[in-house]
Amino acid sequence: MEKVVLVNPNDEVLGQMDKMQAHENGLLHRAFSVFLFNDQGEMLLQKRASEKYHSPNQWTNACCSHPRLNESYLEGAIRRTKEELGIDCELTEKFRFIYKADVGNGLWEHELDYVFVGNFSGEFDLNLDEVSEIRYVSIADLQKEITANPEHFTAWFKIIWAEYRSQLN
Repeated sequence: MEKVVLVNPNDEVLGQMDKMQAHENGLLHRAFSVFLFNDQGEMLLQKRASEKYHSPNQWTNACCSHPRLNESYLEGAIRRTKEELGIDCELTEKFRFIYKADVGNGLWEHELDYVFVGNFSGEFDLNLDEVSEIRYVSIADLQKEITANPEHFTAWFKIIWAEYRSQLN
């Protein structure tokens, strides 16, 4: 079973826990989120695979996951972007923040989240166990979609997207 790194709000390691148990108990743990854009400034969205244990078939940002113990946030983000999307690209840390989101079925995402951005316009090799489809969308169209159909998007993506937009101002 995959483990997450439990931390306090100052990012000091408290230990490790099975991912499912941490999500059931809503415990703060390390995470990262990757936002990818193409050369036209459109954002890459991935649709989570139908087999995912929470938030299946919902749209979210390019990649989200958890760094392993003794793995940096950036190393984890690069690793998971390769594992999920089959790509290598340069990522830059944009900001970090703490959020808590109810993802349904008694599960919570409570994360110290490092948000990375990158640009990529090449070919993908999707891991279909993780991602059922991808698409690029303009920022304006994305905001319209989230407003019109918020249920189509993961709970955490809506929070991270709002934080990302506030960081631009």
